[in-house]
Amino acid sequence: MISAINNRRSIRRFLQTPIAKEDIMDIIQSGTKAPSAKNRQPWKYIIVQEKAKDEMIEIFRQGIAREENKTALLPQSKKHISAAKYTVDIITKAPVVIFAVNTLSKDLFTALTPEEHIYEICNIQSVAASIQNMLLTATEKGIGTLWICDIYFAYEELSKWLNTEGQLIAAIALGYPDEFPKERPRKKIEEIIEWKN
Repeated sequence: MISAINNRRSIRRFLQTPIAKEDIMDIIQSGTKAPSAKNRQPWKYIIVQEKAKDEMIEIFRQGIAREENKTALLPQSKKHISAAKYTVDIITKAPVVIFAVNTLSKDLFTALTPEEHIYEICNIQSVAASIQNMLLTATEKGIGTLWICDIYFAYEELSKWLNTEGQLIAAIALGYPDEFPKERPRKKIEEIIEWKN
């Protein structure tokens, strides 16, 4: 697994080679092995491919257009809309897109008590750990991935289209890579740790 950690990259160019259902299931199964707060296992994964993916991409584009031209969920983030459009272009080439949902979440627009907010944070940590397991398993299988947060530029539209309980957290594009990017710079270890003895 150390080699998968070191070799994992965010892939933005995919081959059109289909991914076997068994590999998709292995990847998701690895996600279910992640730790979760109080073993709540709040994750749900919606696998989108083929015709459904084409429909989803159109919905995604509609959401970005609304964000750009009308009522914006992310008014301070409009400078990132071009990157969100590029993300949609990327996923058109990925054979599979998996949406991660926090099934125990309140609606994004619901006010939370401090205790509910803590539960929310813990459940999102659990889903994120699950996603990371999936990325590493895909890497080990030679399948490229892109963890996508640009879904928030079309959050309302995608959530309605997915039609499932819970809060949409992220998407993951999967496909055999058509590129092998270099590792992106990381902060030096000395910059991110503090010892208390």
